Amino acid sequence: MDDVDAVQAQISRNMITSGDWVTARLDGVAYLEKAPLIYWLIAISYKIFGVSDWAARIPLALSAVGLCWLTAAFGAWAFGKRAGLYAGLCLSTCVGLFLFTRVQIPDAMLTFTVTLALWALLRALDDGEPHPRLWAVILAASLGVGLLLKSLIGVLFPLAAGAIYLLLIGRLFSAATWKRLQPFFGILIVIVIAAPWHILATLRNPPSFDFTMHSAAGEYHGFFWFFFINEQLLRFLNLRYPRDYNTVPRAYFWLFHLLWLFPWSVYFPAVFKLSFKPVDRAGRTRLLALCVTGFILVFFTFSTTQEYYSMPCYPALALLLGSAMAAGGVWISRGARIIALIAACAALITFGLWWFTRGVAHPGDISVALNSRPGTYLSSLDHMEDLTLSSFAYLRLPLLVAAIAFFIGAVGNALATGKRAFWASVVMMVVFVHAARLALVVFDPYLSSRPLAEALNHAPAGKLIVDHPYYTYSSVFFYTNRDALLLNGRINNLVYGSYAPGAPEVFINDADWRRLWLASERCYLVAADTALPRLRKLVTSQQLTIVAQAGGKLVLTNHPLP
Repeated sequence: MDDVDAVQAQISRNMITSGDWVTARLDGVAYLEKAPLIYWLIAISYKIFGVSDWAARIPLALSAVGLCWLTAAFGAWAFGKRAGLYAGLCLSTCVGLFLFTRVQIPDAMLTFTVTLALWALLRALDDGEPHPRLWAVILAASLGVGLLLKSLIGVLFPLAAGAIYLLLIGRLFSAATWKRLQPFFGILIVIVIAAPWHILATLRNPPSFDFTMHSAAGEYHGFFWFFFINEQLLRFLNLRYPRDYNTVPRAYFWLFHLLWLFPWSVYFPAVFKLSFKPVDRAGRTRLLALCVTGFILVFFTFSTTQEYYSMPCYPALALLLGSAMAAGGVWISRGARIIALIAACAALITFGLWWFTRGVAHPGDISVALNSRPGTYLSSLDHMEDLTLSSFAYLRLPLLVAAIAFFIGAVGNALATGKRAFWASVVMMVVFVHAARLALVVFDPYLSSRPLAEALNHAPAGKLIVDHPYYTYSSVFFYTNRDALLLNGRINNLVYGSYAPGAPEVFINDADWRRLWLASERCYLVAADTALPRLRKLVTSQQLTIVAQAGGKLVLTNHPLP
């Protein structure tokens, strides 16, 4: 897809091509804002399977599977096999994990390292653990890998949650605790894992150390300042430059977790019936899960945030839910009835939409039937407002499959109790996820520019120009494997690197574009359909030949095609 998907995939390919695995680059411009491990993993996948979109997704897919297994194993160790199974099912079939692993962000990988670090903490301190030193090493290694995935929060989340937990159980200042955790050896492990890349990136992108708190256009202070000061501190304070991100309203950020953990979130009332006293392994695990959830949610309450930022607390919540589900009780029975009611309503709505759109024409692709509201999106769910009644005509098969899924969930939870109701919800979510996958196929021309890239690959040679920022049509770069000039695109993610010494001159304005377009050399422009009126003010309509059009986007050329 366009945006971060193709960005991550292309950075990884650029690393292989250039041989530079330290500094990420897009269109030749240094891209300094993210830690590199996800790029390295994708690049390794390319080395094994070849460069392709599916190969780019293998590391994230394996991480998601591993995360669900880890959560189940953690739960089995803490509460027993049944609770562990339920915890793994909660995480693997919830809405949030599916939704936020459709795009190439490293948060599922980070969640794995945070969860492993927390389990390692408990095991290192467990009196019945035969290998506490091994788990202390695993704890440190998880922190080091977390640094290479998501920078400082990869260390902050597990350490802060662990410190709060140790304070609550009265072991924070215990010499025996720190003897088992071996902090000095752990710090050495973290340094060995994470320090080399940070040192190399700092040295290769000078100035090496700049601690200014000022952040503005046209300034370049090197990697160290941008990565640590701008991306960590100033972003937390909402002072980062460029401000190319939005933040979800705080109330929505908290309440959305009922959706991200659905259908299992209906069992949250049963969690409050559990014991959080750290008198046994189960109580200690529940208390730690509460600490990590509370810290992460409060942390992002006071920072800029997106819905998926809280993913590292999903396994903790799944552990609490799995424990409650295994314990049973009246709230579990009530939860099944609530799922049945919600699923029945959803089945009626999706089946109704399928029925009422049976005669609605659906020419072209779904983009022609969507509302477009650029600049108004604060959360993933804001895009739901783009849907119109006519757009559902393109989604009739996904709607029918979704209706079947909800029907299964409604009937199963209404008639069954206990684990049978749980399995009915699992089947519902598996079928629903398949419906969502079918819907993503329908949305592909809108979410991706692959059809345009394929047209460019079969067109005569020419200079490629992309309208606006790199992210907007990033899949064009991936599927064509070409660099391009960026028309009025010196904004957002690449603006800082564009001021680095030796940065390529890939940014042009309208006057530059007009000069290139009127020259004898063939040029191609990738732009939105809505850009045509602006372009026609710069050149004549006869000089804008449409090469391809899909998903509300098009490819233009300045000379007629042969």
